Amino acid sequence: MLGAILGDIVGSRWEFCSQKRKDFTFLSHNNHVTDDSLMTLAIAKSFLECEKDYSDLSQLVVKNMQYIGREYPGGGYGLKFKIWLSEEEPKPYYSFGNGSAMRVSPCGIVAKSIDEAKIFSQKVTEVTHNHPEGLKGAEATAVAIFLAKIGKSQLEIKDYINENYYLMNFTIDGIRDKYRFNEICQDTVPQAIMSFVEAKDFEDTLRNAVSLGGDADTLAAIAGSIAEYHFGIPEDLRNQAIKYLPAELLKILNDFESKYGYKV
Repeated sequence: MLGAILGDIVGSRWEFCSQKRKDFTFLSHNNHVTDDSLMTLAIAKSFLECEKDYSDLSQLVVKNMQYIGREYPGGGYGLKFKIWLSEEEPKPYYSFGNGSAMRVSPCGIVAKSIDEAKIFSQKVTEVTHNHPEGLKGAEATAVAIFLAKIGKSQLEIKDYINENYYLMNFTIDGIRDKYRFNEICQDTVPQAIMSFVEAKDFEDTLRNAVSLGGDADTLAAIAGSIAEYHFGIPEDLRNQAIKYLPAELLKILNDFESKYGYKV
C-alpha cells in the first residue's frame, strides 16, 4: 500500500504542471499527500475494522472515506466526490473517473485469490464509481496487485490485463508525446500498468508514470501500488515517504502493514 502512497507523493507536484521527462527531482518540500493516499488509507482502515466475512466492508468504506475526507479537506478531491463526502446519505454517482483505481490497493493486498480481489474491489468501488468502466479500472488494478503479490512476472501481468481488461499494445515512449491529462479509468489505468510493466525497479516505475505528463499523482499511485509487490520499496524511500504522513494516517499504514505485511 505504501507503493500507492509514495507514487501519489512523488506525482503530486506534477499533477497540474506536467512534464515529459524522467529525470525530475524525485522528492522535495513541494511534494505532498493528496486524495489518492487519503482514500487508500480510508479503505485500509475499513479492512482493519471490518468483520471476518467482510460483510460490512462497503459500509465502513463509506464511513471512513467521509471521515478522512472531512478531516483533510484540502486533498484535491473532484467536484462530485467532494459533494459525496458532505452528504448525510451518500449515493454512488455513476463515475468512471480514475479515483476508483487510485485507492484500491488494499483490496489486492488483503485478497487470497483473484476472485476475492475482484469481490473486494467491487465492494469498495461501487459506493461511488458504479459505472462499468469505473468498476473495471479498480478491478484491473486490484488484480494486477494480487498477481504481483503472488510472484507473477511483469509480462505475465501485462498478458492478464491484455486478455481480460485493456489492450496493452503500446509503449510508454510511444505514447508520451501525445498523452495528455486525463481523469478517466480507461485512459489512466492501462498507462499506469504499462509504466510498471516497462520498469526496471520501483523508482523507475514512478518515473515512467510521471513522465507521461498526465494526472501524475494518480498514474504514479496506481503504478506504484503494483510495483511495490514486484520490486519492493527501497528502505530510504520508505523512510522518506512516511515523513509526509500525519501521525493519524501513519498509524493506519503501520497497523495495516503489521496485519497484512509489505514487500521489502
